Amino acid sequence: MGVVRRPTGWFRTSVNENYPELGPPENLFDEFKQRHEDFKMQGLCDEGAHNAAWVEGGFEDWYRSHLSDTAEAQEAVAELTARLQDGEQLVFVCFENTDQKRCHRTLLKEHLAAQL
Repeated sequence: MGVVRRPTGWFRTSVNENYPELGPPENLFDEFKQRHEDFKMQGLCDEGAHNAAWVEGGFEDWYRSHLSDTAEAQEAVAELTARLQDGEQLVFVCFENTDQKRCHRTLLKEHLAAQL
């Protein structure tokens, strides 16, 4: 199950469901990507730039607020919580392809676990 705002063509064909409301909000994502690129221009590797942008931009706090304060995210969280309570196993997919990069999926999983 995808949790991205901007699914690409290959993503749409590879993932059977997507909850865009659980992807980072557009403004947060855009700011994060710009910080990421700035850090890469300063000489950091891709993973280092990614993680530095995550910390410097306060990504965790922004994303947690999004999950708690946005009606569309709250609805999606309620739906997923109900599915988990019914015993369904869910796997979240986004674009981060390495464990070395911080990812909003981890924050989403923590948020869902707290709801259970």
